[in-house]
Amino acid sequence: MTAQKIKAHAQPLDALLNDLNTSQKGLSATVANEKLHNHGKNELPAAAKKSEWVRFFMQFHNVLIYVLIAASVITALLEDWVDTGVIWGVILINALIGYIQEGKAESALEALKKMLSLNALVLRDEKKMQISATELVPGDIVFLKAGDRIPADMRLVEAHSLKSEEAALTGESVPSSKKVDTLPADTLLADQHNMLFSGCAITFGNGVGVVTATGSETELGRINKMLDDVDQLTTPLLRQINAFGKTLSFVIMGLAGAFFLFGYFVQNYTLEDIFPAVIGLAVAAIPEGLPALMTIVLALGVQQMARKNAIIRKLPSVETLGAVNTICSDKTGTLTKNEMTVSSLQTADNHYAVTGTGYEPKGNITKEKEKVTDLAQYADLQHLLLAFSQCNDATIEKRGAAWTLTGEPTEGALITVGMKAQIAPGKLKRHATLPFDSAHKYMAIATTLENDQCVYLIKGAPEKLIEMSAKQFIASGEHEAIDPDFWNAKIEAHAGEGERIIAAAIKVVDKSKTTNIDHRDLTELTFLGIAGLMDPPRDEVYDAIAQCKSAGIQVKMITGDHVLTAQSIGEKLGIAEKGLAMTGQEIEAATDEELATKVLDTHIFARATPEHKLRLVTALQTRNQVVAMTGDGVNDAPALKRADVGIAMGIKGTEVTKEAADMVLTDDNFASITAAVKEGRTTYENLKKAILFMLPTNGAEALVIMAALILGQSLPITAAQILWVNMITAVTLGIALAFEPSEPVVMQRKPRNSSAAILDGYLVWRIVFVSSLIALAVYLTYRAMRDANIEIEIARTVAVNILVACEALYLLNCRFTYYPTIGKGFFSNPYAFLAIGVLAVFQLLFTYLPAFNYLFDTAPIKGQYWGWIIGYAVALFILVEIEKRLMRSTGKKKAQTSGAK
Repeated sequence: MTAQKIKAHAQPLDALLNDLNTSQKGLSATVANEKLHNHGKNELPAAAKKSEWVRFFMQFHNVLIYVLIAASVITALLEDWVDTGVIWGVILINALIGYIQEGKAESALEALKKMLSLNALVLRDEKKMQISATELVPGDIVFLKAGDRIPADMRLVEAHSLKSEEAALTGESVPSSKKVDTLPADTLLADQHNMLFSGCAITFGNGVGVVTATGSETELGRINKMLDDVDQLTTPLLRQINAFGKTLSFVIMGLAGAFFLFGYFVQNYTLEDIFPAVIGLAVAAIPEGLPALMTIVLALGVQQMARKNAIIRKLPSVETLGAVNTICSDKTGTLTKNEMTVSSLQTADNHYAVTGTGYEPKGNITKEKEKVTDLAQYADLQHLLLAFSQCNDATIEKRGAAWTLTGEPTEGALITVGMKAQIAPGKLKRHATLPFDSAHKYMAIATTLENDQCVYLIKGAPEKLIEMSAKQFIASGEHEAIDPDFWNAKIEAHAGEGERIIAAAIKVVDKSKTTNIDHRDLTELTFLGIAGLMDPPRDEVYDAIAQCKSAGIQVKMITGDHVLTAQSIGEKLGIAEKGLAMTGQEIEAATDEELATKVLDTHIFARATPEHKLRLVTALQTRNQVVAMTGDGVNDAPALKRADVGIAMGIKGTEVTKEAADMVLTDDNFASITAAVKEGRTTYENLKKAILFMLPTNGAEALVIMAALILGQSLPITAAQILWVNMITAVTLGIALAFEPSEPVVMQRKPRNSSAAILDGYLVWRIVFVSSLIALAVYLTYRAMRDANIEIEIARTVAVNILVACEALYLLNCRFTYYPTIGKGFFSNPYAFLAIGVLAVFQLLFTYLPAFNYLFDTAPIKGQYWGWIIGYAVALFILVEIEKRLMRSTGKKKAQTSGAK
């Protein structure tokens, strides 16, 4: 817990130590124990967890599951225990799938806890000692060195060339150099260079800090609390299905009640007669197979995405991707490689471009687009690269297929560019080293060149080396007086491109000076030049962003990095024009209303904190945007949890981020998001097709029963037969639609309106149209057979087979909602024809197997009746194709709404 009111980074050190009731001699054991009692252990609080049983039973909290339970109650009342068991089997399968898919949803907090270090070296009773990190308290003096994980938030008391890796917390792509100076109160988190933060790591140097916050009061703890507090939104599909389910439930109850009253009071049915008929009507109207079919369609979408490197953790997120209209992406490690790369080199006479990205030494150095092949002909470039690669403590090596870095990212990039020019790291023997420190801002080595000339090679901050230099190295290999104005202009130009700049210099010295380097000897240097470095965009991201734009999806970059860097990357990728960006301070100053206004037209957000990212996602959602948030750092986790779809990077992403996400990319490839969006849109279209296919069955059954009740006649189909039709068509035919491939124009449409009904007016018309045709065929055939004194079991068997046969050919109509079924792509889904074949086998068993005849009150039928059955099915298929053509010709649906395959 924190003990001071003024922010720790803004207080003078003496005042801070006084507020913390400590000194540079550390705490006494007695005071430390008192503080531990008052502040509690340095650990994140355990969140209240739902029990496994509660989590399992919550899977039943869904309107469609309620509809299924109602169906099971009805079948139980009919003493149809087989169908009751089948329906409960479907319910339990639904629950188990949801339970397994979401089983790790709350483990983000546990992953955060694992980031805390285990031990800390502290000063207690004026003695250094190792203690458990959980026992740290505000006021403890802690000693840190390279490789240590930071155990608590702390203000630096001493810093010796200290650097901290904070990318996961702040989004910075390079380690942050630390110092002890007091900073202004409004300094952003990423710029608080006198602070160390819990969960981050020391990459270079050593230092001493005083603990300012522990446990839940640290920056890591604050993110933990944000994760705990963030409300997750329901998905667009679940909102639509819930609304559809509620409407359907009311309609079913209303119809059943109305026909009960009509039959009892108008037709004078007895209770024994009207009750089974009304139950049959309710069973007919309930789409029992819909929840199972939805689950299967979504699960198949999950499998398709897994093949494209996208792992779905929460089933409905498959479809939500199809509704996304805004992608908020972190920069470092998501749009970029998180691998520093030298992109340009500048000497006094020449500018050199560098190709290739990352730490793999693959690429070329060019001058005016001409490849540099013989380095000896470019003395200025040769000396510059030699200084960068030899005055360097990093190493890169190939491990398997990947090149890995040990050391600073900037130094790794400098070694890589040297290797591109065939300069091996460690080529020159090092006689002495002057390590980098933040006070002097440079590193130097003493070595001997291949011509036996003894030199100092220096690399560091360009402004510092310019100040220390008297001359500059030119292409001929000679020296001339340095031109500071020239270099300052070049540095400003490179910085404007979002590059980080590092410089190199050289000094020829006597051999006696090579055994030791003194800062006082580093004067009158010869300036060699500068390198421009950047964390480059991933190659595949360019096309992915272009596809997003084509699909009507906005891409926004939200990063903790500097605004110039963010603008440069954003401009390169085509996210936004240069200059259009909003900083963390501007986000901080904006009200929620102002932010909601600006967020749609601004595409780059720099120096953003976790709170800013969360506010931006929330602001977009208030403007009716369906938001996907991508990221890999701890700082992305709260926004990922709030987003409609949270997308984590699987390779470089932290466990915290993965557990907060709905989807994990196994290849850390932004382009995989585009493929996932395409699959999400396809999944949603297939869901609509499945619903469009299934509901006419229920509609026809309900119409047939209503007609019989109104006319006071026997039911053409029984409740048990209805259940057979509903489940068999859903299981065999409906599933085939889940395998429909993507349509060519699926990524050329605008995102769908997530608040719109799942079925528009045209599709409702289609359902009514088809329901009426099937009902008419079933009812008229049944009445004609009964009027001809054909047994009721045979008449009902024919009626059921007409229903199923019509549905079988209507399945082919549904594969192409608006376009002709017969044409290009007719055979693109072999599962549709396989499903029809399987269904035919089941219907033959239903018709001719004695066990089925007994269970469902059916009877074998003559061959002539199959002619009627197939004739009705073909007639329905033709009429629906005619209806499609009429609708297209009258302009009801335009070509871009859906494409032929």
